[in-house]
Amino acid sequence: MKSMGYYQSRGDHTLFFKHSSKKVTALLVYVNDIVVTRNDDEEQQILKGKLAKKFEIKDLGVLKYFLGIEVAYSKAGIFLSQGKYILDLLAEIGMTGGKGSNIPLDPNLRLQENPKGKAVDRGRFQRLVDKLIYL
Repeated sequence: MKSMGYYQSRGDHTLFFKHSSKKVTALLVYVNDIVVTRNDDEEQQILKGKLAKKFEIKDLGVLKYFLGIEVAYSKAGIFLSQGKYILDLLAEIGMTGGKGSNIPLDPNLRLQENPKGKAVDRGRFQRLVDKLIYL
């Protein structure tokens, strides 16, 4: 990307920018997915051509979903949501029918080990915590 005139973001090394006068193109890479946004259609076509010479690429059109984030467009702007991610997570743990609560847990509850209790799947628990952290 640097050889094509793009600058790498200091805050996110998978994000690249290219500026020219009032035109900006941004490219975000995640494993084998790329998101391109721009106000310069010509630069986007040049970028696609250069990438296609080095990699097998496929244009999926307007961004709708990326890394668990839904993208919706309107005249008011672009809106991001993790609604589908949350519903998928609830389905995975069997809580799609759960009811909300203002206080999900009694703040005075004292947790302790239950030797007769059911064993916890440590790997599943860690994956769930990872997903909640991402959320």
